[in-house]
Amino acid sequence: MPQHIFNTMRSLKMMDGCKGTQVYALNPTASGAAGGGVGEKFLQHLQDHLRVNSVRSKSHRRYQSFSQPNNLNSDIVSEALAIYGPPQTDLIEPQIDPCLRFVDFVGTLAEVYRRLEACPESRRSEFYMEQCAIFRWLPDPKLFRRCLRSARQHAVDVHSKVILSAWLRFERREDELFGVSAMDCSGWNMECPKMSLVSGYNPESSHDTCSCSRTPEENGLDSQGQECSTSTFHDGDNGVDEDEDDDDYDMWFCIADDEVRCNRYKIASLSRPFKSMLYGSFMESKKERIYFTQNGISAKAMRAAEVFSRTKSVDSFDPNVVFELLVLANRFCCFEMKSACDVYLAALVDDMDTAVLLVEYGLDETAYLLVAACLQVFLRELPNCMHNPNVMKVFCSSEAKDRLSQAGHASFMLYNLLSQIAMEEDMKSNTTVMLLERMGECANEDWQKQLAFHQLGCVMLERKEYKDAQKWFEAAVEAGHVYSLVGVARATNKRGHKYKAYKLMNSLISDYPPAAGWMYQERSLYGSGKEKMMDLNTATEMDPTLSFPYKYRAVSMMEEDRVGASISEINKIIGFKVSPDCLELRAWFLIALEEYEGALTDVRALLTLDPQYMMFHGKLPGDQLVELLCHHVQQCSQADCWMKLYDRWSSVDDIGSLAVVHHMLSNDPGKSLLRFRQSLLLLRLNCHKAAMRSLRMARNHAASEHERLVYEGWILYDTGYREEAIAKAEESISIQRSFEAFFLKAYVLSEKTTDHDSSFYVIQLLEEALRCPSDGLRKGQALSNLASVYIDVDKLDHAADCYTNALNIKHTRAHQGLARVYHLKNLRKAAFDEMTKLIDKAQYNASAYEKRSEYCERDMAKSDLSMATRLDPLRTYPYRYRAAVLMDDHKEAEAISELTKAIAFKSDLQLLHLRAAFHDSMGDYSSTIRDCEAALCLEPNHSDTIELYRKALKRASEIQNTAHGASFFPPSLLTSFVNSGQRKMERVCKLQTTWRKR
Repeated sequence: MPQHIFNTMRSLKMMDGCKGTQVYALNPTASGAAGGGVGEKFLQHLQDHLRVNSVRSKSHRRYQSFSQPNNLNSDIVSEALAIYGPPQTDLIEPQIDPCLRFVDFVGTLAEVYRRLEACPESRRSEFYMEQCAIFRWLPDPKLFRRCLRSARQHAVDVHSKVILSAWLRFERREDELFGVSAMDCSGWNMECPKMSLVSGYNPESSHDTCSCSRTPEENGLDSQGQECSTSTFHDGDNGVDEDEDDDDYDMWFCIADDEVRCNRYKIASLSRPFKSMLYGSFMESKKERIYFTQNGISAKAMRAAEVFSRTKSVDSFDPNVVFELLVLANRFCCFEMKSACDVYLAALVDDMDTAVLLVEYGLDETAYLLVAACLQVFLRELPNCMHNPNVMKVFCSSEAKDRLSQAGHASFMLYNLLSQIAMEEDMKSNTTVMLLERMGECANEDWQKQLAFHQLGCVMLERKEYKDAQKWFEAAVEAGHVYSLVGVARATNKRGHKYKAYKLMNSLISDYPPAAGWMYQERSLYGSGKEKMMDLNTATEMDPTLSFPYKYRAVSMMEEDRVGASISEINKIIGFKVSPDCLELRAWFLIALEEYEGALTDVRALLTLDPQYMMFHGKLPGDQLVELLCHHVQQCSQADCWMKLYDRWSSVDDIGSLAVVHHMLSNDPGKSLLRFRQSLLLLRLNCHKAAMRSLRMARNHAASEHERLVYEGWILYDTGYREEAIAKAEESISIQRSFEAFFLKAYVLSEKTTDHDSSFYVIQLLEEALRCPSDGLRKGQALSNLASVYIDVDKLDHAADCYTNALNIKHTRAHQGLARVYHLKNLRKAAFDEMTKLIDKAQYNASAYEKRSEYCERDMAKSDLSMATRLDPLRTYPYRYRAAVLMDDHKEAEAISELTKAIAFKSDLQLLHLRAAFHDSMGDYSSTIRDCEAALCLEPNHSDTIELYRKALKRASEIQNTAHGASFFPPSLLTSFVNSGQRKMERVCKLQTTWRKR
């Protein structure tokens, strides 16, 4: 029976096994008696696998109980099977997001935007970092990276520049790129290691090409000039200028048996202590020979100090001499000499070994630039240096933080970066805890305290240290982070106070109307029965992106042996939000139905998202489950896989396509072309992190230089560096003309086209791409892109030909483009039919329903858009359309409510702009201003929102001035003036063009 696997496993649930006095042993004859179907065979494979792996993982026990080998094997297998039981409702719970979340996200965005606009330029970097913290939890990393670049662009001090440059490098994970050194320069000032060590505010130059990538002639230097700039005019052995007159020396420092001749005035000019000693009331001021032996300074260092007093340079000295000179400078407060030594020593730091060697010296001597140079090496080696104890001791302890602080290098920003990476590496480690504690100690602003304390609570919860977790969550709440109440409730429940946790969530829902979906989701954890299900359903209604309610309902159905219903439920969220845990759950359900091919597809797809994913409650590596499932499906050759990939691709089955590519890569792991295809599919599924990993692997396995440059260009484009991406494409073309190089250049340029000349150039590039060899999958995409540009220049027949050619090679998405051509030709019925074909062919067709709605009557459009929302609630156009229809019907409150419903779980620029326009039309200028500010926080250069924002500010100011100037008006009269019929007429005229904008 299909249920046999799960019925057998249910009898071995971990929780049940722990209730008895012994671990239940598996009866091998029982499964055999039940029948010999495929399910039993798979279970036997799983049991064999568990037996082998359990014995391996616990082999050390053999030495402890060697006299009982038979009992040992039985116990290990039974324990493993108990742990690997099926999913259970009482064992799953939603993860607490380890980042800032807000009850009023729109209000928070608006406030941050206002403060950013009002702050002085020297502090803009700090506010951009606050934006980074706010955007961190959003699924699209582009906003976070844009703010990170802006923070670096406006950084003033060396410390901030070093951290932010390294952070930007980490976001691209250049540590995973073969042949790239940590200290390699990317070619532009923003991330250049040398430019990061230059203090000063110069945001205009941050995007310029740095001097590292320019020739000496381009930098304005020639070889003669360079030689002159580094030449010295003193003897390196004795530090005596050969042209210096002996009469200039009027005193000597006696150190042991050596005497160092000096000029009293020049030595005194080094610092106030020297001046006081040589010209003050000390006895040394009257002596020609001053004994300096007891000061711990060598004659060589003192001779170097004398040379510095004349030349103001340390460039010609040996590093060991400069070390001593730095000690002397610190001891006698020679700030100019200390700065020169600092610059000299910082220039020596170019690798990990040197940085580890010099950082302690720099901290001892509080050498700001030297420590900065060492930190730069450490941070650019992230995350690898997290496992280096010599590096971690510089950061982790309170004493280490204090030493960094004395050198000017302990900051919230530094520990924020380190703790984020530590949490990704190992959330439960002691290193993570210590870094977060230091982060909390460096926190000054409220948002910094909220983040540090909340993340400490999350880590302690993972470590099962519930009392400490509750303490840190409560500290975050006290600092103003309401979302941390979720952590307080969770820790309270873990400590055995379930009803108290329920009351806490109940109060949260009452105190912050309208309540968010995550509030109901959290309260559901502490309820039961129908009340629990009501909270989960409400959570889904208010925020359909929350995965836990779907998972809980699906597992509940599974426990009732309604496997088909379980799969339907989990499919609802997988259709628009793919995650490893949901794919794992569906794989479980498919195994229960003995649909092993479907289960294998899901496991392969989830391993593409997370190659290290552990199945079955984190106990079984996913790739080993793939091996077990492969015994029960038909094996395919590489040629068969290509055919499958074409079929899956043409049916718009991205998950199925991912699984096929994963299978092909298991046979040929070094195939860069497949890695690149994998990255494209992942981007389609909005899995940005996994997509970038696949793209890096494609780059690492590139078979040629021109191919590697293309993948590097895509990496740069996806992380926001468009000009640099174009440069990579051009460099690749100069080596060898290829489809991917021309396509990359055309793709990037198409985003910047503003006139017909630019569009025609993009057309030329795409035509060149199509002349180069490539497979049908990519050529179909290029033909569609080419057709889209033809439409922009009003060449509809050419566009139709391109879309038709794309369809001939199974590029199914071309139906959508062809429908657009028909629509522009006023063939609305043909456009509708074309989109119907796409709906019939595509497995994931929410976008097709959305697009078809544009080519049908209102009632049919409403039906299609309702279907699009049901399939993918994250698509914003259906909400905007329904809101516009409601406004047309003069149902203003309902229209704003429709937009607000979507904004609650997706703060989208277009949604915010449209709601701001609605508020503006109703004379609610304060709400207009708030929504505009929130939208501009997301996209500061959105021209339509900027125009609306300025107009709303002006009108609000006029009303305020009118109210002050005519304060004798009755309030009702003033309200009537604000909401006059004339303004309503303006609203009707204006919204005819605004509401339907996409």
